[in-house]
Amino acid sequence: MGDVNKQSVEQILEAIGGKENISSASHCVTRLRFALHDEGKVSQEQLNNIDLVKGSFSTNGQFQVIIGQGLVDKIYKELVALTGIGEATKEDTKSAAEKNLNPLQRAIKTLADIFIPILPAIVTAGLLMGINNVLTAPDIFYKGQGLVDVHTQWADFAGIINLIANTAFVFLPGLIGWSAVKRFGGNPLLGIVLGLMLVHPDLLNAWAYGAAKEAGEIPYWNLFGLDIAKIGYQGQVLPILFASYVLAKIEIFLNKRVPDAIKLLVVAPIALLVTGFLAFILIGPITFTIGNWITALFVGIFDNFAILGGLLYGAIYAPLVITGMHHTFLAVDLQLIGSTGATFLWPILALSNIAQGSAALAMYFATRDEKVKGLSMTSSISAYLGITEPAMFGVNLRFRYPFICAIIGSAIAAMFITMNRVLAPSIGVGGLPAFFSIVADKWVPFFIGMGIAVIVPFILTYLFAKFKKGQ
Repeated sequence: MGDVNKQSVEQILEAIGGKENISSASHCVTRLRFALHDEGKVSQEQLNNIDLVKGSFSTNGQFQVIIGQGLVDKIYKELVALTGIGEATKEDTKSAAEKNLNPLQRAIKTLADIFIPILPAIVTAGLLMGINNVLTAPDIFYKGQGLVDVHTQWADFAGIINLIANTAFVFLPGLIGWSAVKRFGGNPLLGIVLGLMLVHPDLLNAWAYGAAKEAGEIPYWNLFGLDIAKIGYQGQVLPILFASYVLAKIEIFLNKRVPDAIKLLVVAPIALLVTGFLAFILIGPITFTIGNWITALFVGIFDNFAILGGLLYGAIYAPLVITGMHHTFLAVDLQLIGSTGATFLWPILALSNIAQGSAALAMYFATRDEKVKGLSMTSSISAYLGITEPAMFGVNLRFRYPFICAIIGSAIAAMFITMNRVLAPSIGVGGLPAFFSIVADKWVPFFIGMGIAVIVPFILTYLFAKFKKGQ
């Protein structure tokens, strides 16, 4: 097996332009990640002909080669042994790749670096909220009543699940604070404290802000004649993002100038104190308003142009994945959930993933190439469970027409569910299990949307493949 791996690594090196073309290399769960000096030297065709390679793509200044879970560790070790490059972390490779990015790509990459590490917590919360949804929503098992209304002994069980599930959303600023401050070069522990400070129980809960404003009951601090609204930022994304940036920059500034002997007494207290005051006086109110504008913009578009909005987002989501820009919409999803209690964008993401899986599955039946057959089957299952990279980059983009067929199916399905006002109160697994995260009274239209996302891409891809063979 070692000789096979060594041979494969040699072939990969040859296809990416040799070891001298590598600036840095790391790996994640399924992929080798390269920062290359010149991506023009890469032979994509040569790469795709290597048995162990399930696909490859370039994004955010990195060239990534899909190997598969488990095996990627062995291949990376072999790569390190053959090339003599030091084992790099993902951060090293990201830093090496930054020189290839323009300002927009850097901004998108920064958002990705912040939100990807907290995704497991958010997705887990979404799944658990889905279980609570099944137990408590009316009309699933009993007409007009939830399971816990009929079988009251399950009520507290559902209550505990709901508490566990809600934690990641209630304390979302704490998660974002940890990840963002770490990304901006500060102490992530201070980021957690900053995030939790913005949702402190002494503050008015952000979800009660509307009612309190209407009743004229918003509490204020009086700071030498300046009234500061004493409100929390539960579920909000922008306040903690900007506050984290400020905190990290103040900490870096002080660390360079304060003597080591008194750093513990000076750096963290001053950084937190200054950022805290700025967060409540300036950053919070301004970004809270901007967040509400963003929410109003998306809600307005989907309220007034539901069919067009669904069609466009359903069509562009998969191309956004190629560029990495889809991570910016995760922030929008979280903002929508925080401001309105649900998102209409995330259900479209789930259908887009399913559509990519269906197009890949059609290739299993349409092709005679054994390698493509094997990859199509495994990658379609992966896409149906929310991981689309093997299907998209290994199969659909490689042959182009499956990718286009998937987009067509995704757009039609998205148009249908948006027209029917399908909402998700949480973010879950973006594939077939996504229905757990959809409000219960919208399961029927969502299942119809899932049917469209399964059938349309499959039939279109299969027919086009047969048509191409017949030419």
